[in-house]
Amino acid sequence: MTHETQTARPLTAKRIAALSGTARIPGDKSISHRAFLFGGLASGTTRVTGLLEGEDVIATGRAMSAMGARIAKDGDSYLVEGVGNGCLMEPETALDFGNAGTGARLTMGLVGPYDFGATFVGDASLSKRPMGRVLDPLREMGVQVVARSRDRLPLSIHGPKVAAPIEYRVPMASAQVKSAVLLAALNTPGITTVVEPIMTRDHTEKMLEGFGASIEVETDKDGVRHIRLEGQGNLKGVGHFEVPGDPSSAAFPIVAAVIVPGSEVTIENVLMNPTRTGLIETLLEMGASIEITHRRKSGGEDVADLIVRHSELAGVEVPASRAPSMIDEYPALAVAAAFAKGQTVMRGLDELRVKESDRLAAVAAGLAANGVAHEEGEDWLVVTGDPDGRGYGGGTVETHLDHRIAMSFLVLGLACEKGVTVDDGRMIATSFPEFVGLVQALGGSIEGVSG
Repeated sequence: MTHETQTARPLTAKRIAALSGTARIPGDKSISHRAFLFGGLASGTTRVTGLLEGEDVIATGRAMSAMGARIAKDGDSYLVEGVGNGCLMEPETALDFGNAGTGARLTMGLVGPYDFGATFVGDASLSKRPMGRVLDPLREMGVQVVARSRDRLPLSIHGPKVAAPIEYRVPMASAQVKSAVLLAALNTPGITTVVEPIMTRDHTEKMLEGFGASIEVETDKDGVRHIRLEGQGNLKGVGHFEVPGDPSSAAFPIVAAVIVPGSEVTIENVLMNPTRTGLIETLLEMGASIEITHRRKSGGEDVADLIVRHSELAGVEVPASRAPSMIDEYPALAVAAAFAKGQTVMRGLDELRVKESDRLAAVAAGLAANGVAHEEGEDWLVVTGDPDGRGYGGGTVETHLDHRIAMSFLVLGLACEKGVTVDDGRMIATSFPEFVGLVQALGGSIEGVSG
């Protein structure tokens, strides 16, 4: 028996009552990572509030501290004193990112052009994930990479004396690759250009501009984005930075309220950046009752409150072009689709094969374990729903240490008479430590399994 199975923490969600109340979700994970990265790099101090205090984000903060940034918790906020662009120090020990793929890839970009060595390590799950997509452009800039197995952690990088600016066309829709190249450009002389044929989440561009980087974005007549960054400029701390609520975390209470009869839940302070709202758009098309209120700006980003009610859903075809704006939300969407009348067709899901787990296979297996009709293809999933959810539940879902699989199927359990068990709930802490408590506060039942 492995150590992993000995310490696993199974959880079971059951249907007990309608969900009601107000939920405040954790800060956006993508923006929280960048708050530590940019705050730690910029000269001066940034006070960060609303930060997601999950293990992944804290790992990024630790890495920045190891390279000279000063990060201190002050009540509900973090005071981040940065080193100044170009002034990171060589870390004395390996940078351990645990399960944080975003933190590892963005930090590789950030330190790549520095003329020093840095070693990156992670947990068993992160060590299986491909890093080549980020390392390839860094190699073009002159970064040397030494890895034990092909472009996977643990690995070490060492920057050149002077990095070379490049023009890099991103070969897949990946905000992480784009961001890694832009972060590498910060300490590279001249202008680095990233060409992005399919737009992905644009937090890096918005936040870099906010911290004073010389960056411009131009979209040509074919919709291709050209992002140019002039390296070796000054970055300045922004005083106060509030992290908006994470739409990927909001997905779980949103779907729960939509599928549990009689529910009405208000979710506050949700990031509404158009590159991140694919799930909300899709659910609205399916007939979900989601009222978007109190729209406002926060830290350059669009934010709103959502009032979500139980709804009768109809299956839809989700265009593949929407995948980049909701890639993390497909497991939750598959759960909503289980209660929709007819078929919901999801295409363009190849990116799900290389997440914390093979997320597409894990979703299909979880649906199968709980009696939900579906078909899975190489990059597609079709769910045939039953609005009453007759016969759903009763199964145990293998999470493969993937937090989004765990939370999605616990949400399914909230709408099933027989309930749903996930084999391990420990890794939920990586992105949404308050998840179980939040569900219970809204009237849902999630309990640990004894024995």
